[in-house]
Amino acid sequence: MRVLFWFCEKFAWKPTLKTLEDAPDASPDERKRAVVAFIHVEPRDVTEDSSAETKLVKNAKWAARKWEVQEIVLHSFTHLGEAKAEPEQAGALIDRARERLQNAGYTTVKTPYGYFNDLSIEAPGHPLARIFKEF
Repeated sequence: MRVLFWFCEKFAWKPTLKTLEDAPDASPDERKRAVVAFIHVEPRDVTEDSSAETKLVKNAKWAARKWEVQEIVLHSFTHLGEAKAEPEQAGALIDRARERLQNAGYTTVKTPYGYFNDLSIEAPGHPLARIFKEF
């Protein structure tokens, strides 16, 4: 798994192009003062012995604590590597991570899965505003 974490003063999305036929209808949304995780799920991340999901959750919580925010956005971003997990498996992993973060008290949303989205990002120029992790 490869994840690019951003701290955003504002992060907004608008679904523009459906890439998965069975993706449900989706609406635009916007979040303020949020940690946004751009997540690239690889085939090895969806095996039974993988710890990638747990590491994603722990790192998202760490970033949220550093910025003193409760809002976390999970965004599927399959452009950080060549090997990609099957869409259904990757989506399920992100859904499980979202549920775990919500159970830990974070307000957590997932951008529309199965879409290319127009994105609007406002992020400060700070060393902890962009952090790359590979698990």
